[in-house]
Amino acid sequence: MSAKWKIAGAWVATIVVFDQATKAIVDRTMPLHDSIPIIDGFFNLTYIRNTGAAFGIFSGSHEIFRLPFLIGVSVLAIGFILIMLKKLRDRETGLTMALAFILGGAVGNLIDRILYGEVIDFLDVYWSHYHWPAFNVADSFITIGVGITLFYLIRAKGDDPFAAS
Repeated sequence: MSAKWKIAGAWVATIVVFDQATKAIVDRTMPLHDSIPIIDGFFNLTYIRNTGAAFGIFSGSHEIFRLPFLIGVSVLAIGFILIMLKKLRDRETGLTMALAFILGGAVGNLIDRILYGEVIDFLDVYWSHYHWPAFNVADSFITIGVGITLFYLIRAKGDDPFAAS
C-alpha cells in the first residue's frame, strides 16, 4: 500500500470516528432543538436533525425520493473522490489530505443518512439573530478539504496533479 493510501486512510478513519463520536455525544446528552451557548452572541451547540442536504436543500421533499437520492449522491461523490485519489500522484500529499478530508466528511454524513435517515447537526454560528445553517464535524472537514483542494488547483498553474508522473 502506497503512502498516499495510508495518509488518506488514516485521515478518513480519524474524521469518521471524530464525527460520529461528537454526534453520538450530542444525541445522547442534549434534547432535540436544545441549545447551549458557548460564545455569547456568536456560537452555540444546538442539536438539530437535517433531513436535507447542505443548507437544508431537499428537506421539504418526500422521504421516498429524498433519502435514496441523497444516499445515491453521497455514494457517487465518494466513488468520484476515490477515483481522484487513485489518479493523484503519490507526491501530492497536500491534495491527498484535502481529498481525504472531503471523503471522511462524506462518509460521516452518509453513515447518519443510513442509520437515521437524516444528519445530526449541532454547530451553530451566528451574529445577532442571523444564524448560519447548523453544521457538524463532517461538514467542517468537507469545507476545509474543498478549500485546500481549490488552493492547490489554483496554485498548480497548469500542472495537472492528477497526471501520471
